[in-house]
Formats: sequence, structure tokens, C-alpha cells
Amino acid sequence: MPDPSADTQRPVLAVAIGDPAGIGPELAAKVAADPEIRAAARLLIVGDARVLERGAAQAGLSLDVEVRRPGQDPTPGGRPVLLDLGHLDPDAIRLGEVQREGGAFALRNFREAIGLAAAGIAGAVCFTPFNKAAMRLAHPPYDDEIGFTAEVLGLEDVPAKEFNILEGLWNARITSHVPLSAVASLITYDAVLEGLRLTDRSLKDSGFASPRIAVAGLNPHAGDGGNFGHEDDAIIAPAVEAGRREGIDAQGPFPPDTVFLRATKGAFDAVLTMYHDQGQIAMKLIGFDRGVTLLGGFPFPICTPAHGSAYDIAGQGIANPGASRAALLLAARMVGRGAVQQAA
Repeated sequence: MPDPSADTQRPVLAVAIGDPAGIGPELAAKVAADPEIRAAARLLIVGDARVLERGAAQAGLSLDVEVRRPGQDPTPGGRPVLLDLGHLDPDAIRLGEVQREGGAFALRNFREAIGLAAAGIAGAVCFTPFNKAAMRLAHPPYDDEIGFTAEVLGLEDVPAKEFNILEGLWNARITSHVPLSAVASLITYDAVLEGLRLTDRSLKDSGFASPRIAVAGLNPHAGDGGNFGHEDDAIIAPAVEAGRREGIDAQGPFPPDTVFLRATKGAFDAVLTMYHDQGQIAMKLIGFDRGVTLLGGFPFPICTPAHGSAYDIAGQGIANPGASRAALLLAARMVGRGAVQQAA
């Protein structure tokens, strides 16, 4: 029987190894050995061979990868390829601690992976968990993955958004990594309408034929008819109606404290929330170790597990690869459908 992993028609995923002081190397080794992932995609892992080997040892696995160096053709054939940048000795890293060296390692890997996708060598970018504090030590302007990706690609005003995905339920948001005190001023008609458009397009790119989107209100009880704020009636509701006129199956605004109850019962495919924790708390309570984060709005999908670098269990070999598996499989599915995330 032919080996399905030898099919060079499978999409190429550039997988950046995340923070080396956390569970990133262990998860990278686990997904590289996963037969379902290897059947769905060709993996191009970006990092240091010594770090990946340490992760494999932590996971109790034997690596089966082809090692390439910068300057060599990194395109994978049948087996996963490790693009060995040779930039970190794992003995220099203290497990479970925020370190500039760990942040620099992750940033270099992420930058290289983005470049591989921008050059058309990979169809999507994935990464095992980063630690933002370590990345800021290495690169103080670092804000988040969306801003860094736009910086690497030389893009300005990209309408990119972060999606959290748990099995069949998606969560998108209008604002993300901003202080709560700034949220209300950022909820505008244009922002909500563009968020609806990108959410609808991203869901369709992933395989939904007619996605159903619920829009959460900003204020308690979605403003209660103006008793608790004007944004829900004056800004969010008109944007939802405009989206419906464009053919988007959107409803709302709904009270944010109950909308996820309806979504988890199958009434909606996605919930568009107004700020970070409004959706993140609900999604992580539903399934912390299974969630996926998708960065939508760029020319290629970027996917990662929704959890963090888990310093408390680093090096123990017990990291759950479920969310990482789901992230890579989602990326492979989107590339296979020819998804182009950049807004028109």
C-alpha cells in the first residue's frame, strides 16, 4: 500500500517552534510524529535541531525528520523537514522561566515561517505556544502575533482578527489586546461590519457553506434598550443589519452573558464578541485544552493552539497535543480549500 505521507499534493505547513522554556518543543515533536497530521500535510518545522531533539526526548519519541540548513531547498517531500537555524543551545535555557533568549528563539522561528509562507513555499503558518513576556524582552515593540506578522510582511492597516475555535464553534472579536478602558471607543459601525465580513469569509474558507453568526452586545443585557449604554442600539445593531443586507447570516446584538449558551446548543456557528475576555473566558471554560487560535486577514492562515506555554509542566512530557493537532489540521484544511485570508 502506498504511503499517504509521500503525496506531494498535500499542503505545506510552516511550523515555528515556540518558547523553548515551555512545552513548545515537546508539542512540535508530537505533531511531527502524528500520523493524521502527516497524512494531511507536509510539515516544514522551523527551529533548532537540538531544541527539537530535546522536545522529542521529553515526549519519549524518536524523530523522523529530514534536516535542512538555511540556503538549502526547504520544501518537504514525504517526511517532515526541519529547517535548522542552529540558533539556540537548549542547555542555555532554564525550563519554566521567562528569558530573553527564549523570546529571541521564538521570534526568529516565527519570522522565518512567515517568510516561507510569503514566498509561497508554505501555504500556512502554525506555531507552538509563545510567551509574550519573553518575546518583548527580545523585541520590546512586540505587541502580539497580528502586529508582528504585519510588520514582517510590511503591511499597514490590515483588517486582521484573532479567532478562537473549539471544534465546531468559532469566536471572533472586534477588539483584542487593548485595555478594557479603551474598548467602548473602538466599537464603531465600520469595525463591527468589517468584523462580520471577515468572520463570514473565514468560516466559509474553512468549510462552512452558510455560517450563522451571533453578535454579542457590548453592555450588560445588550444595553437593555439604552438603559446601560447606547453602543448596542446605535452602533452594533445597524452594523449587523448592514451585514445582513450583504448576505451575511448574522443576528444580534444579543446579551453577552447568554449568547454562548445558545451557540453551544447549535443555534450559531460563531459568536462575534466586542472584546477579548468576553469570548475568551467562555471558550476556555468550554474546552481549554482543545481550542485553536486562527489569525485571519492575512494572505495565508496562521494557526496555533489557544493555550499558552505552560511553564508549570515544561519538560515533563505530559503536554496535551490536542489543540496543536487541531490547529495544524485546520490550517491544512484551509490551504486545501485554497483559502486566502486577506480582505478584498
